[in-house]
Amino acid sequence: MRLEAAAGLVQACQCAGKGTISMKIIMLGAPGAGKGTQAKKIAAKYQIPHVSTGDIFRANIKNGTELGMKAKSYMDAGGLVPDEITIGMLLDRIHEADCENGYVLDGFPRTIPQAESLTQALAGMDEKIDYAVNVDVPDENIISRMSGRRACLNCGATYHIVYNPPKQEGVCDVCGDKLVLRDDDKPETVQKRLSVYHDQTQPLIEYYEKAGVLKQVDGTQDMEAVFQDIVKILGA
Repeated sequence: MRLEAAAGLVQACQCAGKGTISMKIIMLGAPGAGKGTQAKKIAAKYQIPHVSTGDIFRANIKNGTELGMKAKSYMDAGGLVPDEITIGMLLDRIHEADCENGYVLDGFPRTIPQAESLTQALAGMDEKIDYAVNVDVPDENIISRMSGRRACLNCGATYHIVYNPPKQEGVCDVCGDKLVLRDDDKPETVQKRLSVYHDQTQPLIEYYEKAGVLKQVDGTQDMEAVFQDIVKILGA
């Protein structure tokens, strides 16, 4: 009777709908691959938080937390924030109530040492990452995508000359100001960012493959097709 009751409880949890089964997800991919967009879509569908390191840093500094102030001191001095501080803030965030059923990590880890530290920290709490989703896009596609971006420096609106063009070429739909190609999106800058990615971050693909949690998706498809492939992987 106890076994039947336990089985029934498990089945009830599995059938209760989205949000009841924990999903701890890491998004991987080169800059410009679209992983941030997919992270937001995953978060919305499965009702789990989209956790980005940028948001964590801003929140901790704004709220004056001990870790936030330590991070700020490094940033103000023009230095890199040590991994232990970043991971400390990250662990605090993913153990807030809204992360009870999982989360989508975007922007962390970026290096093997960071991944190892995160794995060890989670293991110490009897937790682990369930999926590492790599949005795979060749370098030439990345360069084409990012160099096609245009931004309005006046109101902050963004466009793409192919995927999301303004109504009038070179002119912002919102405020009518001139659109520009930002320095970050220039081909030579993108190539430098890709070089850093291949050197420091791409090894994470092999790391999570060895851990048995890596899932690959073809990021050259349109945004919705990529998302549907991810949904199939997550099984809901």
